[in-house]
Amino acid sequence: QVQLVESGGGSVQAGGSLRLSCVASGDSYQRNRMGWFRQAPGKEREGVAAIMTLSGRTVYADSVKGRFTISQDNAKNTLYLQMSGLRFEDTAIYYCAAGSGPTLTLRAAYYTYWGQGTQVTVSS
Repeated sequence: QVQLVESGGGSVQAGGSLRLSCVASGDSYQRNRMGWFRQAPGKEREGVAAIMTLSGRTVYADSVKGRFTISQDNAKNTLYLQMSGLRFEDTAIYYCAAGSGPTLTLRAAYYTYWGQGTQVTVSS
């Protein structure tokens, strides 16, 4: 089992920055792939960024490339999402997710464990 707890959400004006954190606990073999997803009202959940925890390889959605950075601190079992240049359309609930396997992907079906989510609101 894996537990994920997100924090760091909040309200910010367009152009501002936020950093989300996700503390992971439990079986590390079940979380070698970790990612951030978001869901806006009335929209489907979408993958934002993902990382393979051993190699550090990353992937980003086109909509956030150059603005968001995913990183990890393995000593603290913590995943981060640094968000800069925030836009109104980035407003959503952001979820941390974990899964196992060799594929680096933003497809939600590849993730087994999910956090409770943290709200990010960007005002224009």
